[in-house]
Amino acid sequence: MAGHSKWANIKRQKARVDAVKGKVFAKMSREIIVAARTGGGDPAGNFQLRTAIDKAKAAGVPNDNIDRAIAKGSGNLGADDSYEAIRYEGYGPGGIAVLIEALTDNRNRTAADLRAAFSKSNGNLGETGCVGWMFEQKGVVTVAHPGDEETLLEAAMEAGAETYELTTVLGRRDEEIPAADLFCPPADLEALDTALKDQGLTVHQSELRWMPSNTVTVEDPDQARLLLKLMDALEDLDDVQSVTANFDMAEELIDAIAA
Repeated sequence: MAGHSKWANIKRQKARVDAVKGKVFAKMSREIIVAARTGGGDPAGNFQLRTAIDKAKAAGVPNDNIDRAIAKGSGNLGADDSYEAIRYEGYGPGGIAVLIEALTDNRNRTAADLRAAFSKSNGNLGETGCVGWMFEQKGVVTVAHPGDEETLLEAAMEAGAETYELTTVLGRRDEEIPAADLFCPPADLEALDTALKDQGLTVHQSELRWMPSNTVTVEDPDQARLLLKLMDALEDLDDVQSVTANFDMAEELIDAIAA
């Protein structure tokens, strides 16, 4: 999954650039609004809201924006926008499976935007269920500076993680920091997050993430270029919160295309 990890870092760097435009701020605010509306505006009693706030702060969203989103989701600023969470599925170039999570107040607009993005990259938006079976949702807690692998293994076992994977995250100056993703069933995410913090580990982020059950290696430069163009186009859409695909490609290929 080296290429997939590389793409994850490219996405994080891109998020920093998008944050300047306010695009990330808007997406994070939607997530906070929905979390507050669903579970209440008190982060102490609402894990979904707490993780959304942590993610927003890590992305540099100002506290005023966060507070306003919480108030809006709690109904303290009048009726909030009626965002609903919808999962879309489709095929990228070469039949690559793509899973998209969106928060939208207009299903027709979102579907039309997604369909246009797919068609421009030789892909197509599919029916619900067409590729969803190729993915499994997991709870993922990302720990920064996890220490040596033996210590990490002990911490993971004690906290109840199923598996872990070494990775990197981007620091405030866009430097790569050693990290580890610890995986658990979705229902156990809050317990794993709490257990790791109790052990004194630095939790960078906790989230639910769709994981492909297997990956397809992309080696053709033209297909790779179209695929990364599609991923970019989908993530640029205001209604889209996350995009997952079951591709892998060599870092050298990604670097050549991204250059």
